[in-house]
Amino acid sequence: MSARNPPLDRLAIASSLLLEPYGLDESDLRKALAEIRAHKVDDADLYFQYTRSEGWSLEEGIVKTGSFSIDQGVGVRAVSGEKTAFAYSDDISQAALMDAARTVRSIAAAARNARVKQPATREVRGRALYPGLDPIQTLDSAAKVALLGRVEQRARAKDPRVAQVMAGLAGEYDVVLVARADGTLAADIRPLVRLSVTVIAEQNGRREMGSAGGGGRFGLDHFDDHLIQAYVDEAVNQALINLEARPAPAGEMPVVLGSGWPGILLHEAIGHGLEGDFNRKGSSAFSGRLGQRVAAPGVTVLDDGTLADRRGSLNVDDEGCPTQATVLIEDGILKGYLQDSLNARLMGVRPTGNGRRESYAHVPMPRMTNTYMLGGNHTPEEVIASLDRGLYAVNFGGGQVDITSGKFVFSASQAYWVENGKIQYPVKGATLVGNGPDALTRVSLIGNDLALDPGVGTCGKEGQSVPVGVGQPTLRIEGLTVGGTA
Repeated sequence: MSARNPPLDRLAIASSLLLEPYGLDESDLRKALAEIRAHKVDDADLYFQYTRSEGWSLEEGIVKTGSFSIDQGVGVRAVSGEKTAFAYSDDISQAALMDAARTVRSIAAAARNARVKQPATREVRGRALYPGLDPIQTLDSAAKVALLGRVEQRARAKDPRVAQVMAGLAGEYDVVLVARADGTLAADIRPLVRLSVTVIAEQNGRREMGSAGGGGRFGLDHFDDHLIQAYVDEAVNQALINLEARPAPAGEMPVVLGSGWPGILLHEAIGHGLEGDFNRKGSSAFSGRLGQRVAAPGVTVLDDGTLADRRGSLNVDDEGCPTQATVLIEDGILKGYLQDSLNARLMGVRPTGNGRRESYAHVPMPRMTNTYMLGGNHTPEEVIASLDRGLYAVNFGGGQVDITSGKFVFSASQAYWVENGKIQYPVKGATLVGNGPDALTRVSLIGNDLALDPGVGTCGKEGQSVPVGVGQPTLRIEGLTVGGTA
């Protein structure tokens, strides 16, 4: 793996891509921010971004589609109280920057003294959590096509019941530069890759699907033959298991959730409710409950943007603030919320490095990075064996959550019926229905097998999508409603 770039190298690279080609330097950024601060505002920032992305997809043994795009621009924001004024442009120039600055400063009344002292520049020395490389360049086009071809060949060789194979390979090179009214100057270089595998197996006229994949902040050469085989094995096995699946039972019952990706339920049903904006506005089920018990003893939940190479990690967030590990729930007690700069200021706390935005054309808001529950003392085998009659959900598909009430509905893509502590048979069509805050209080057993997802998560909020990570150990939750097909 390539060496990671120190923070000042990232700043130099970002400047060479986003400022120098357009005749800009740091003095132009200070001038634009001074233009905004000539009116009374609480905060202001400039967010420059350059993104190059590429995607390849294979179906029926042929690479049928490919895409390549370059996008760049600048977003300019001014904040006064709870109000935000925002303008963006895909034209990076001094004229466009100053026009945007004059536009957003109208959010506040003109200051009595238009001469505003400019704070000294403060370069943020963020971590080096991932290599500052362009992942698209880590494999040439022929190697990318050959990689997808190996996925196809290995999946079909795995079992004769495999009728169709679909695979996708994606890479993104993202460079950002943030300048803030308080003098903060930060940059980040963010590689991101993903390999996805989907297979359809057929037997006696019945067709079932299985999928797998992963990714993170590294090069495409991370996907070696061993990892490709692991993804293929998982996707094919899931499809073959689903061929044998019976209709899922329905009713209220104890449910065991598997480790890793099932943490998406934790992310959706609980994580969003711990974001600062929902709690400041009082619209979350967790609003006003700091210091109170919100989960069963032993439940500890963190959001950690500092994990090396992870899909949800960032050296600095999209406001130039270094990411951190934030304890949200500790041994069942609510300890904190996820904060961007605006909500942190209005709530009288410090930002947690969770200010995120989809692109320069979007405003930042508090968002999760890698959200996971810590492990407990039981082996996963003990947790499963504790079920007299219940569901063991190994993997999840889609779901829906109401942030205000915490109610959720999730569909299990791979699940088993358990009786007398033993797995009996796979089931299909199982949906989990419950309330996130209530489900936390019903956690009765926590496994010692904490695992993070393989690097496939994308989170949506208010029309913006950002990459995230999730994770958890094997869990037993009492009294969940299972909607089945039996």
